[in-house]
Amino acid sequence: MIDYKEEISELELRYELSTERIKEIPDDVERIRRTASYKKHVSETGYDYLDFFDVKSAYINYVLSKNDMFDDQASQKKCSPEEMEVVNKKLYEDILGDNYASSYSNPDYAEAKLGVMGKAFGFISAELQGLPAYAADKKKLHIVALLELFLEVYSMFFMGLDQEENEDEYEPPFVKDVEKAIYYYAFDYIEYFVYDRLSDSFVPGDSLAYDIVMNSDLGDIAYLYRYGEYISEDEIKLSQYLSGLSEEQIESVAFTYTDGFRRGFDVMGIKFEGKNSVCIRYHIGQERIVRAAIKNFEKMGLRPILMRYSVNRTMRRGTVKQGYEGTSPNMQFEFDHRNDDALFMDSRFSDRRIKSTENAQKELMDYIPGYAGPAVIETFGEELFSPEVKESACSYTKEQQTMVTAMYGKLGQLSNKVLPGDSYSFTIIAFPMPAIGEDFEAIFDETVAINSLDNDKYIKIQQSLIDTLDKSDYVRVEGANGNRTDIKVKLRRLENPDKETQFENCTADVNIPLGEVFTSPVLKETEGTLHVSGTYLNGYFFKDIELQFKDGVVTDYLCRNFDEDSISEEDSMERGRKYIKENILFNHDFLPLGEFAIGTNTLAYSMARKYNILSKLPILIVEKTGPHFAVGDTCYSHAEDHAVFNPDGKEIISRENDFSLLRDTEPDKAYFNCHTDITIPYNELGRLYTVDSEGKETDIIVNGRFVLPGTEALNEALD
Repeated sequence: MIDYKEEISELELRYELSTERIKEIPDDVERIRRTASYKKHVSETGYDYLDFFDVKSAYINYVLSKNDMFDDQASQKKCSPEEMEVVNKKLYEDILGDNYASSYSNPDYAEAKLGVMGKAFGFISAELQGLPAYAADKKKLHIVALLELFLEVYSMFFMGLDQEENEDEYEPPFVKDVEKAIYYYAFDYIEYFVYDRLSDSFVPGDSLAYDIVMNSDLGDIAYLYRYGEYISEDEIKLSQYLSGLSEEQIESVAFTYTDGFRRGFDVMGIKFEGKNSVCIRYHIGQERIVRAAIKNFEKMGLRPILMRYSVNRTMRRGTVKQGYEGTSPNMQFEFDHRNDDALFMDSRFSDRRIKSTENAQKELMDYIPGYAGPAVIETFGEELFSPEVKESACSYTKEQQTMVTAMYGKLGQLSNKVLPGDSYSFTIIAFPMPAIGEDFEAIFDETVAINSLDNDKYIKIQQSLIDTLDKSDYVRVEGANGNRTDIKVKLRRLENPDKETQFENCTADVNIPLGEVFTSPVLKETEGTLHVSGTYLNGYFFKDIELQFKDGVVTDYLCRNFDEDSISEEDSMERGRKYIKENILFNHDFLPLGEFAIGTNTLAYSMARKYNILSKLPILIVEKTGPHFAVGDTCYSHAEDHAVFNPDGKEIISRENDFSLLRDTEPDKAYFNCHTDITIPYNELGRLYTVDSEGKETDIIVNGRFVLPGTEALNEALD
């Protein structure tokens, strides 16, 4: 086995040397500011690089001085929750609220203060924001690597200039030299970062989070601060609310979630025997639910894996977070640094990351086959976010866009090779956050009810839909009330209708709550316009989003997020297209329509309308509140050859499309490694109907109400 861990003594020495040197920087700053050459440089250029190192060294010293706060319950009790809250806010104050305007992590500020050095220094500043998490997790090599990068760049700027008598003309380094240091920080350590991430993902153990969840007094909010994550009022209020629920209530919520995970293996026909671990992803504050879930999983023979999302930006894809997390201290900060890997993304780095992944997978094969899958608890209700697009932020070149897309495609192939898509399952459930408003508790209770709907009742209703859809040549969907949707979705012809079906009858197992029938449509002849007035996708709000399809592929797209008097219509449209390409197409030039579905959870829709929270519902729920269209891979991605059956015993044959058909011959073209659902809510739906091979039309939904015989009960919630 490759030893990815350095000798403890060497690592400790590097840590000691780095931290001691950084403690000296404030004194250096005072001396350097007095040198005539540096004064002249600042006067002539306006760029005070010294301020960056002064501010950031102070931050580093503060974070590392608070290590004890993360240690254990004993040291936790040394401080009151109020004292810990003060420390927590200080750990993140640089990017909180109005402070962000004058933060070096803000690309606009970094560029204004540092010129061409802005992007590189902004990257370092953003990376340093991960120090609290590294300190909490005791990831000392991550800390050392980052501190040594900081010191290397510091030395480039001020080597020898900390002596007052040094009056040589001050010359800062070239920006390419600073970016080279960043490149080798990423390149040299990616092998370790990859192994560490995969180890966190597949190896169960007594992690920081496991200790917090299972051993803390969850009635004392002080435990929240041990994570090293930003703790907002949301996490505090959520923890306090769950602390007030009875054990019976908590166990009921946890059972729905864990039972759905276990039943997913039966529904999907996946072998459960031999599975011994499950990855639990959750939001900080949900620990009581997680603790009960862990006990349920352990009864199934599954050891929990509780991993933090990837903090290191060499391992992050955009703003995606997979793992436990808290409320983001600043979504604009996350967005501004989504493409920071542009600073080091080239073919050499890409190849090294792919090779490192392959090597790490081989080293972890004692654990990977026993992985049962992710069990995810999502949240909703947070304030909607529509980002500002900044020219000062890092961005990919056209060549890099292609490279990143290809890299994630190859990483997906490697993942499927060691852990085929048909060898594990998953489950996803969602609950509201207190940020949803004063009706939080009522919404939480109604969400629990929605997550617990009667499977048998919906199976029967949804079968009525499937029986009609299976006889159809295509489905047509038309918008209303300002919705411009007019799209035709081509369906397959069944060779043996007695044993085959096109649509999956979806109940509450892997995908909670229940309430949809879905298929992988035929791409050829699928065409038209998909439009939604407003929707929340992949963490971002999209206004008046519109996609054009031809033969099942997105050919054009736009949104109105950037309509402003200060910019032209052309510029607004271009920004909208870039926004969609990055956050829905994930930099692909096109995506196919991977899924068409009809949502049947009118109770969820009714709740959303009652509390005016439709825009705040997660995709997991909102996709059940109307017809939805997913761009990207199909729902059966990497598992097309695995037979799947509905409750009536019929095999679901619509598991692939023209792209996934290439999985054996041209795997690089088969998958896109993304899947985004876009839903038309019932109130924007004029007509959804089928057309058979003879041209006969059959209405399913008209003016937002179900009219197909056998589905009338769905209107009760709408009434």
